[in-house]
Amino acid sequence: MLTGCTFGNAVNQASTPLNGQLQEEQPLSFTVVYADGDRAHKQGISTVISNFEKSHPNIVVNEINETWAGSYADFLKMKDAVGEFPDLIEMRDTQLFTDAGLLHPMPGDLIGLFEAAPEVNEAVYTLPLEKPAPHGVIYNKKVFAQAGITESPETFDEFLLYCEKIKRLGVQPIVVGGKDIWHMGFWINKFLIDEVYIKNPDWNAQRGEGKVSWTDAGPMSAMQKLKFLWDNGYVASGFTGTADNQTASILLSGQAAMLYSGPWMFNQISSADPTFAFGFFALPDQQGNINVAGAPTTSGWAISAEAAKNPEKLKSIKQFLHYFFDENQYALFLQAVNGIPATRADADYPVIEPMEAVLRMMKDGKTKQSAYLNTFSGKNTAPPQFRDWFYRAIQDVLNDKLGLDEAMREADQEWNAQVKAMQVPTGS
Repeated sequence: MLTGCTFGNAVNQASTPLNGQLQEEQPLSFTVVYADGDRAHKQGISTVISNFEKSHPNIVVNEINETWAGSYADFLKMKDAVGEFPDLIEMRDTQLFTDAGLLHPMPGDLIGLFEAAPEVNEAVYTLPLEKPAPHGVIYNKKVFAQAGITESPETFDEFLLYCEKIKRLGVQPIVVGGKDIWHMGFWINKFLIDEVYIKNPDWNAQRGEGKVSWTDAGPMSAMQKLKFLWDNGYVASGFTGTADNQTASILLSGQAAMLYSGPWMFNQISSADPTFAFGFFALPDQQGNINVAGAPTTSGWAISAEAAKNPEKLKSIKQFLHYFFDENQYALFLQAVNGIPATRADADYPVIEPMEAVLRMMKDGKTKQSAYLNTFSGKNTAPPQFRDWFYRAIQDVLNDKLGLDEAMREADQEWNAQVKAMQVPTGS
């Protein structure tokens, strides 16, 4: 009946409260973006977003599902340049975007949910989605049995013997998804952690001060060990044409016996072939120590400074974050990625045998933890563009397009050039 009413008459005036009510019930909304590339990660976040919208019909969460070329940081900078910086962001380069004034400090009621929330510029700007996932070797149990391998290697040299035994079977020991440059970071950082960062957590800061060099013994030893795997044919050929999302199928097919990655791959492997028998072990260093990328970082959910200026939008985002880290919803995300909870409260979920191995490793007091080259914060923050440059340079070394000595000399030059480019000229 109200459809036929016209504005300005008595009937319409009587309906004004209803119109006001309809306006009040217009849904609130905010945009969200998260790093793409891993299917399980995307599925875990999207599941919680979908559940949130069902339980909060007055709030719309607009996921940004655009594809981008280059790094994730470059994509976010482009969105800022066109005035479309998201309201809620999975942030990786926190120092960079905090310094640019694009992020809002996290409210205290959210910070209190976590065991650790590292600071940037004396404030907390991010909430970790999970504890950093340790990398290790996911291996085909059938191939290991055929090679007579019954135990995890106790040293890196023993791991090399395993590679040789597998190679003799006519199976590629290791598959690497080098088409995705960030995948190269798994292997590069494994050796940098062993040879550099475990021994000197302040190495990045000292590199900025000119006290250490990429040509020093530690970094050189790290990249020499990496190069040894390629030089001896332990890595499947054509790695630069293999995407990260192809590595699981190559492992499943038996073409390669091992994949160096993280526990987020477990569900992808099990879903593709529930009968596939696989295990997981941490890759030891030459002395038998277990060093992993598990130290708290400043990566995680971040709120844009612009969104925080809108009280209603900020309220909606806070509602979502409380919902995301609720024990039940958080468990859904963690189960999708086989993640380790970062919150104080437990978020239990069923785990398979390889994940049990991961959890045992992380609870072992002998396991040492570090950040990645690009996930340190504060004085140890690396120049934001250096990571991708270095990964590509090392990839060229592995493809025999660039000598290792030359690459490491150029790394010093590139680091210095990027630091200089970041500095604001006096008087500007």
